[in-house]
Amino acid sequence: MALDEQLKKALVNEVLHRLYDESLPRILKCLDMLTNEQIWWRPNESSNSIGNLVLHLCGNVNQWIYSGLGGFPDDRVRQAEFDAREFIDRKDLKIALESTMEKVRIVIESVSVSEILRIRPVQTFEEKGLSILIHVTEHFSYHTGQIAYITKMLSDRPLGFYDGITLA
Repeated sequence: MALDEQLKKALVNEVLHRLYDESLPRILKCLDMLTNEQIWWRPNESSNSIGNLVLHLCGNVNQWIYSGLGGFPDDRVRQAEFDAREFIDRKDLKIALESTMEKVRIVIESVSVSEILRIRPVQTFEEKGLSILIHVTEHFSYHTGQIAYITKMLSDRPLGFYDGITLA
């Protein structure tokens, strides 16, 4: 296997691990720990609820990976993710997030070396496929941390992300 294919495979595997083995299960666990009221709680109008963050992650992943990397149409209305105030049920938020992530997984797994290196428009930027994968991974992780923090604050319970693992 050529070096460029090896690097692509390593990158894709790492992105999949960080998104699907770490961040996604953590968000889903947080959603299961909270009531719908807690999911939509916000400390003030300048802050986002967990519900808004989940909608935002769905929009971001769709726009950057499904549309930007996969070439599918982009119908995102970014501000609507933050403006939402209605209580979308926890179950429906989980379905939206999981279905978004399954849809984009196919794009991530099938990306070619040439697509990783090709520059294309995303949002208002010009990005290589490599940049898209890195951006989505770090952006998803960033908001996963916010969701975890809010969950711990509202539930006053440990999240147990590392239960059963001895950390040195």
